[in-house]
Amino acid sequence: MFMKNLLKFFAVFAFVFSTFVGSANAHSNKVYTIGFAAANLQADFFNFIKESVEAETARLGHKSIVVDSGGDDAKQVSQIEDLITKQIDALVLIISGNTDGNAQIRKAKEAGIPVITVDRNTTNPPGDSFVASDSEVASYQMGMWVAEQTGGKGVVGVIQGQLGSTPEIARDTGFENAIAQFPDLNTVEKQASKMWSRDEGVSIAQDLLTRNPNITVLYGRCDALAQGAAQAAKAMGRDDLLIVGFDGDRAALEDLKKGNTLLAATMTQQTLTIGRTATRFAIDAIEGRYIPPEVLYGSTLTTQENVEQFMGDGHP
Repeated sequence: MFMKNLLKFFAVFAFVFSTFVGSANAHSNKVYTIGFAAANLQADFFNFIKESVEAETARLGHKSIVVDSGGDDAKQVSQIEDLITKQIDALVLIISGNTDGNAQIRKAKEAGIPVITVDRNTTNPPGDSFVASDSEVASYQMGMWVAEQTGGKGVVGVIQGQLGSTPEIARDTGFENAIAQFPDLNTVEKQASKMWSRDEGVSIAQDLLTRNPNITVLYGRCDALAQGAAQAAKAMGRDDLLIVGFDGDRAALEDLKKGNTLLAATMTQQTLTIGRTATRFAIDAIEGRYIPPEVLYGSTLTTQENVEQFMGDGHP
């Protein structure tokens, strides 16, 4: 698996580097309008993406329009219809909720607008390109780290993201494939969130720990869920728990640096890079250049020992 992932990394790096250099020199003088439809800007991860898209669009001399559905699928469809009337040239889309995104993408496609999907994928119909982290590989790495920290023994409770969403499916697969190698390390409880929020992390962790006090590990499928779990565990006097997350959000990285919560590790995504790539691909698609159907980036296991490199401007 290591060699496979290493080869994938170099292939993606080579492609994206050559694409960025080529497209930067090839863009016309026309000013484009890039629509960015977010799933829920209450989430730090999605705000990171938004900031990156806005900054890269402006840096290349173009305009952006941002809308936020707040997790409401129907609202996102309506917002995309509005973006189309405003004559956007391309759409960068984070699909709302656990919807398959069919209606959102069809609306844009029918208007002849290229679509770059970010973080959440769909295939019916597909966007022109999908840009995200390789969540399955990253979650596998997290599972192996948990096994190392626990000596391959433990009872795992999982606070899931939205069921049916691309990141939830991939993170579940990767983590379970990792801990399956350790017969004494097992997932015994799973409960899904609806909005990947910290408040849900608190309430779901309380539920899990009340139903099964034998739990020794909590895995929040995003940092907000994990931070909520750490808050709940602390209040319940469960300082013995190993709690891990996923994303590398600013608040979670700050918690890791200070070491003042039970959050022990996260997987830091290349969030800003994902946003820049999506923006570049949107412009390339407008101008008729080739873009790959999918680009998946690696993530970095982050603990208090190495968190400093990701703080501030060091975040990828």
